[in-house]
Amino acid sequence: MFNTDDLKQIESRGSSAAVVEQQIERFKKGFPWMKISAPATPQKGIAVLSGEEADAAVKYYESAPVNGKCKFVPASGAASRMFKDLFAGLDALKDGKGLAEGAPARRFVENIDRFAFYDSAVFGQKDTSDKYMETVLSRTLNEEPLAYGSKPKGVIKFHKYADEVRTAFEEHLVEAQEYMRNADGTANIVVTISPEHEHLFRAVLDSVKEKYEKRFGVKYNVTFTFQDKATDTVAVDVNNNPFRTETDSLLFRPAGHGALINNLNALSEELVSIKNIDNVAHDRYLPATARYKKVLMGKCLELRDKIHGYLRELDAVTENYVSYPEPYLPGYSPLGKDEVYMKPECQMLCNDIQEFLEKELCISLPESVDCKSRVMMLRRKLDRPIRVCGMVKNEGEPGGGPFIISEKDGTTSLQILEGVQVNMADEQARKSLSEATHFNPVDIVCCLHDYKGNSFDLGKFVDHEAGFISSKSYQGRELKALELPGLWNGSMSDWNTLFVEVPSETFNPVKTVLDLLRPAHQPENR
Repeated sequence: MFNTDDLKQIESRGSSAAVVEQQIERFKKGFPWMKISAPATPQKGIAVLSGEEADAAVKYYESAPVNGKCKFVPASGAASRMFKDLFAGLDALKDGKGLAEGAPARRFVENIDRFAFYDSAVFGQKDTSDKYMETVLSRTLNEEPLAYGSKPKGVIKFHKYADEVRTAFEEHLVEAQEYMRNADGTANIVVTISPEHEHLFRAVLDSVKEKYEKRFGVKYNVTFTFQDKATDTVAVDVNNNPFRTETDSLLFRPAGHGALINNLNALSEELVSIKNIDNVAHDRYLPATARYKKVLMGKCLELRDKIHGYLRELDAVTENYVSYPEPYLPGYSPLGKDEVYMKPECQMLCNDIQEFLEKELCISLPESVDCKSRVMMLRRKLDRPIRVCGMVKNEGEPGGGPFIISEKDGTTSLQILEGVQVNMADEQARKSLSEATHFNPVDIVCCLHDYKGNSFDLGKFVDHEAGFISSKSYQGRELKALELPGLWNGSMSDWNTLFVEVPSETFNPVKTVLDLLRPAHQPENR
């Protein structure tokens, strides 16, 4: 299948022929559909907190001990999709076709002075001519000092203030000092970027770090990290043969945000907040944003302490318990004696744990499980990384959704699914999708340490059967791309999960440049 040059190319990327062959087999075999039991809703699966309950969660966050905090911001890739409509408009103008009334590119030019990156010295005097529109689009997309068509979202100026403008990256710095400070006054931020963009992010950081540290009384520890090239996946043609470029080399593509599980796994901090680079808002939204981040972190620490308490109790009642193999193997007895599992105090504790898992995390066990298997299964369900995910009422925004699914081991769990994971030919899946009330804004808090204070190996909790296959193109040729299990999808499938409703005002993504005209991104007097 591979020639000598192919093998050299594969090895140079830190991968192996065996791994690439497995990827090609995955294209042929595909991925299994997720078996949806029901949508997660406020009736079951999504916690809707009262004001008093939210206040209590904030207080818990502010008082609970934690071994380090970190803000994790996925920010890889250029903002080309953000400006897709502008590129199309520029092409139309160059072809002499003009822009129709209401076309996105025309709306952009008509409102150019409302964007934070507007500079009259760059764009000149406004008018309605095609020539002016072409000038504005070209200078926004292709010409310095902007040239935003090839730059990452993080360094694009999002918001205008009385005395400054801020990029999306800067807004994350401001957010971090508000809700992610450590006890020593530091704020740790890890930003995942592409290597070719590092100088752009560092330039922004260097220009504001000292100013913000002085203004907010904080010390920033910012780390830029890259998606490992070894996690890229090979592309195939429509017949599942390796896709070859015009130079006859293999084509590799980034495997999606699921590859970032390796970057997350490298963190030493216990409590980690995950939020996408483009989900920021104008300063006046910061109080609500910070409050509900603290709510999520408080609920996460509450869950941590409850789960860790149960694990210590299980240690006490099972005395000489030793570790069991991963994954859970039915019928395996690590003690060699069933009496320990059948102790009344052990079974009473298991009853409490089972009730807690079913009520709080929608984890139900198979109906017929013997004493020994129940203890082992409950322990395995407890001893996992924890995530608390904010969920927003579904008002038409794009994003995956929260569902209760049936697992391979006979249990149920809470999962975030993308549309491509839902089998639309299945009546139950379609029904669950139609009844869904919320969607995933990627507002996640994680606890990454176990009950003994050690970091989990996150690679052990990935569902490798939860990836994606999508259709793409390369120089006009159709291809198929393989994405690893998404960071908040399959990569976190085997985590303990809690969904909590958060206000829609905490979710303000910028998917297209025109989103910057929304109230959350405009000065208040607009």
